[in-house]
Amino acid sequence: QVQLVESGGGLVQAGGSLRLSCAASGRAFSNTFSSYTMAWFRQAPGKEREFVARIAWSSSYADSVKGRFTISRDNVKRTVDLLMNSLKPEDTAVYYCAAKYVTTNEYPYWGQGTQVTVSS
Repeated sequence: QVQLVESGGGLVQAGGSLRLSCAASGRAFSNTFSSYTMAWFRQAPGKEREFVARIAWSSSYADSVKGRFTISRDNVKRTVDLLMNSLKPEDTAVYYCAAKYVTTNEYPYWGQGTQVTVSS
């Protein structure tokens, strides 16, 4: 079995911070977690799902969150975190954790999503 489980979502005021966590489990990640690119995506109501951040050996961010969000991973614990600072109402969305092998293009593994709501 392969599973990604997010946690840490909730309600926060604009300008505040929130940390999301994603725990990976299953055969594919048992001893090769470091060979997987981990990423965060988000989807706001009425909008398409969009890329937020990813990390393999280095990190990459969408322009909309660059300088505010930080993605990190722990290959021993097999977890990926997204620290969100200076949150804005437009950051409100369901946030999803995703994983793919580093040499592939598509993300076959997805979490259930966690709601982040930023109030003004």
